[in-house]
Amino acid sequence: MMFSIFSAFLLAFATAAPVHPVELLAWSPTILCPTQFTIWPRGSTQTVTWETDNIPEEKLNSTGLLLLGYMANNSENLDIKHPLAVNFPIINGEVTVTVPENATVRGNAIVVLFGDSGNASPEFAII
Repeated sequence: MMFSIFSAFLLAFATAAPVHPVELLAWSPTILCPTQFTIWPRGSTQTVTWETDNIPEEKLNSTGLLLLGYMANNSENLDIKHPLAVNFPIINGEVTVTVPENATVRGNAIVVLFGDSGNASPEFAII
């Protein structure tokens, strides 16, 4: 009996359709602003921009998430509890945000744009 079950199991897998690799598409747009020379005053309105000229057709309807963070010890430290922006169309190439009044003054701030992958800006200053 055990041999019959095992044989049936092997036969099922031997006759199954072949598995083909699936190519996963990850698109990481370059953030154009803020730059390393950017200074954001707390409470100010700022526009984050990124490249859209090479967006794949499959990503045209994607929405984004923008997080504020900072670099320390070679690591991105992101404020995931308080996104700067959510559910905006990636194809727009920009989103306007308000810098939190309680943001920490620092010279190593970053923003990270998430669509289907994360892309960090250069470090900039918050004053």
